[in-house]
Amino acid sequence: MGRSTNSTKSTIRPFGWQDKLGYAMGDMGCNFSFQLVSTFMQLFYLQYIGIESGDYGTIILISKAFDAVNDIVIGNLVDTKKIGKKSKYMPWIILGAVTLVVFSVMLFAPVTNFPYAGKYAWCLISYCLWSISYTMINVPYGSLHSVITDDPQQRVTLSTFRSIGAALPAILVMVVLPNIVYKKEENANGDLVEVLKGETLLPVALVLSVIAFFVLWGTTKLVTERVKRNNTENTTGFKAMISSAKSYFTNRAMIGATIATVASVGLINSTMSLNNMVFQYFFNDASKTGIAMIGSYAPMIVVMVLIGKLTKKFGKKNVLVTAMFIGAVSGIASLFAPITPDSKGMILYIICLMGLNVGNAVFQISVWAIVADCIEVSARKTGKSEEGSLYAIYSFFRKLAQGIGQAVVSWGLVAIHFKEGENAVQEAGFGDKVKTLYIILLMVASIIAFLSMKFIYNIGKKEEEEFASAKQ
Repeated sequence: MGRSTNSTKSTIRPFGWQDKLGYAMGDMGCNFSFQLVSTFMQLFYLQYIGIESGDYGTIILISKAFDAVNDIVIGNLVDTKKIGKKSKYMPWIILGAVTLVVFSVMLFAPVTNFPYAGKYAWCLISYCLWSISYTMINVPYGSLHSVITDDPQQRVTLSTFRSIGAALPAILVMVVLPNIVYKKEENANGDLVEVLKGETLLPVALVLSVIAFFVLWGTTKLVTERVKRNNTENTTGFKAMISSAKSYFTNRAMIGATIATVASVGLINSTMSLNNMVFQYFFNDASKTGIAMIGSYAPMIVVMVLIGKLTKKFGKKNVLVTAMFIGAVSGIASLFAPITPDSKGMILYIICLMGLNVGNAVFQISVWAIVADCIEVSARKTGKSEEGSLYAIYSFFRKLAQGIGQAVVSWGLVAIHFKEGENAVQEAGFGDKVKTLYIILLMVASIIAFLSMKFIYNIGKKEEEEFASAKQ
């Protein structure tokens, strides 16, 4: 009935460190480009190129809607069009990595002399092209998780290593780059303020995307695909898409994981540019953004050490629900915390972020194992090999969430009267408003994710144990 099996075990290298390292390198490669785009693209186009906040929100929604559909198409192609001799995943990853270099550079081109319509079109087109390249990497890479191993605990290990791989570029982008891409200048009022050096982002994009290519190439050489599925139905094209959509939307666990993902990705991961603005306009020291990032990642470091033991004892769902509850309570408390624009206030702000990010840290580390378990449920239920298509639909919602999150940020900035432009002077109290906006978004995300994983997601410890016993 389409259950996953490890065929010819005696001739396939056992699961081990090579797979963990290779899989970690995959998200590391993706994030060298993704973190740069998610952290600095909005700032680049608003503060340097001069796109208006409302227009930028519209650009993001359009491009993310395109990108989300693109995920479904590429997921179907990965499942039905094998472009390599051995793996159906690795050739797509390499193809995407090559084109990612080109479109990353295009995205951060300093088109300041273009007319406004040209700037608008350049941002929209280059972001759509970048998204196609990123999807060609990310969909097959994410699908790999469910075919490297069918052991639930080994999947947790892969998810943990994926998070480690993702964290390293994030540290580089958020700790090192602020010291490179910001400068102190006097504004029209004679005040010394932080200003983005937009011209520096083009060489940064080139260097990071080239590094990403070689890291992703390493993934294709280190990871071994072991799980073979007995596909009882070989559909292609539109029929395959309909079949995969049916499998996805009749999978209650997948629906719960998707709602939690939309909250986490849309209102936490996609709003990091607001944190930069908090330091730029509230604390007036953008170079300290990296300190907050390190503080935010502190819960993730602790979780990485403990996640294997915790999930084995309590199950992934119970661990995640508890962590998200802590994050939601911390968010409510943070709204009333006496955060001041000085060093003491900065310390308190970082402590608040640590509490807010407890739930998200657990989710970011375990989500890939959760998605692999959801795909496993569908495979056992339908007997179909739909890893690429199911992951693509999941990625579709991640991309929509990214667009929604960035649009919410842009429209939120409009609501608090953000002034665009390299030397724009913000209204009095703007820094405090952007801080409050950021905390509210993090808190709402934690509450939504908690409710979804608690009441909708239905793969508990008992079901995980059944997965493990079925493979023996």
